[in-house]
Amino acid sequence: MPNNYFQFKQFKVQQDQCAMKVTTDGCLFGAWVAKLVTQHFSDAESIVDIGAGTGLLSLMLAQETNAAIQAIEVDPAAAGQAVDNFRNSPWNERLTVIATDIKQLPVTGFDIIISNPPFYENDLRSGAGNKNLAHHDAGLLLHELVAIIRQQLNTGGSFFLLLPYKREEEVLKLIQQQHLYTTQITRVKQSDSHSFFRTMIMGTHAANNLLLTQNEMSIRDSNNNYTDTFMALLQPYYLYYKGS
Repeated sequence: MPNNYFQFKQFKVQQDQCAMKVTTDGCLFGAWVAKLVTQHFSDAESIVDIGAGTGLLSLMLAQETNAAIQAIEVDPAAAGQAVDNFRNSPWNERLTVIATDIKQLPVTGFDIIISNPPFYENDLRSGAGNKNLAHHDAGLLLHELVAIIRQQLNTGGSFFLLLPYKREEEVLKLIQQQHLYTTQITRVKQSDSHSFFRTMIMGTHAANNLLLTQNEMSIRDSNNNYTDTFMALLQPYYLYYKGS
């Protein structure tokens, strides 16, 4: 069974009330987003995390930015857990949980939008309702998410998505249809010997001077050790990686 909590260097994530636990690819995505935000959008003042779950991504962004962060979570149990995780973090004054469907949120406008959305639209559903919401598009379809990003993203802002690699082509078309711009695609493998299984996407509301960059990375090498790229990204967060 998974642990009831995950201890990072500067915060702890309790997860016993959430269908979606802390995962390696979720941590990688949070670290990848945080690095790009600090590089290109260091003056961002507002961030929204759509489908926040435990609040993991919000906490990782809070560690590396000074922005006010709103975490949107429709599942009451997960939202309550995120509230507790935020309250016990060093950045509780900048972190807010809104327990609602993102489709019901008034258009507010955010500098940064992040989402690790439901994965398995049209795949077999489980019998557990909260797992369906967490793992599937039972409550929010991918085309709806991209449309919401278009509505909620401030001009000059950026959005970040983590998706299964098999849905990359689909989401890139949706992004184009919404007149948004893709600026970076990073394709992720479990190891050097595996095929791609995740795609991380950065995009913007309007064309800017960020040209499309495409790259790839592996979490582990051929010897089943974490790659240098992975360790460099996670060093600010994982306890067993030395450094600040």
